[in-house]
Amino acid sequence: MSRKVEHNQELTDKIAYHYKEILKLIGEDPEREGLVKTPVRAAKALIDITQGYREDALEIASQAIFEHAGSQMVIVKDIEFYSMCEHHILPFFGRVSIGYIPKGKMIGLSKLARIVDNFARRLQVQERLTAQICDLLNKAMPNEGIIVSCSAEHLCMKMRGVEKQDSATVTFDYCGKFAEDSALRQEYMRLCGI
Repeated sequence: MSRKVEHNQELTDKIAYHYKEILKLIGEDPEREGLVKTPVRAAKALIDITQGYREDALEIASQAIFEHAGSQMVIVKDIEFYSMCEHHILPFFGRVSIGYIPKGKMIGLSKLARIVDNFARRLQVQERLTAQICDLLNKAMPNEGIIVSCSAEHLCMKMRGVEKQDSATVTFDYCGKFAEDSALRQEYMRLCGI
């Protein structure tokens, strides 16, 4: 999802200062040609990938709640996301699928992707990311049930530590009818190809 992030110059400068100091601490010369602009670029990148702290997910959701007479399951599959592990500040990325059963209201489909981005664009863990999306949607609109699944790869497991290249983590969270009815969860998983 493409978006333009406004950069506060004072915030950018403060973060860039610290990146410059980190470059020195690891033995680099921040004044060499390839690194002169790196602290500012890295600061802007960090501001972009943590934009979720400066947005309100409930406000995003409330902008697109509409009347809906239907009551069957709605699924949006494979919403890609990129996040940063709060333990190592390394990327993890994957896809989120969301299912819900409307109760007189529905949410605009693009808002589901924006909500995923809102929670992913923070220092995060996958388990919390999955739960936050489910909880927010449950609060944002009347529903009979919400289910969220997330599959992700974590660079903290691939490029450091155990260095397992083919590992993936899958998390689920659900409420309402999805918590009560295992057949409904199975239907969601079948429709999502899980």
